[in-house]
Amino acid sequence: MIKNNLPMLMAGKKIRSINKLAKETGVSAPALGRLYDGTNIRIDYSTIEALCAYFEIGIGELLEYVPDED
Repeated sequence: MIKNNLPMLMAGKKIRSINKLAKETGVSAPALGRLYDGTNIRIDYSTIEALCAYFEIGIGELLEYVPDED
């Protein structure tokens, strides 16, 4: 499973609005909303790049692989 840390990153920067993050990163609010709530099917490289640049982090801090417990 791939876990995304967007909610934690937003909380760390005290960003409470997907719309504010969209405005500051140039990523669409619907794309960020799907990523935030985990309903996205895919993530564009441009989205990953914009979020990593904005939060000044590496990809591994945004997305994390968590092995299944089976």
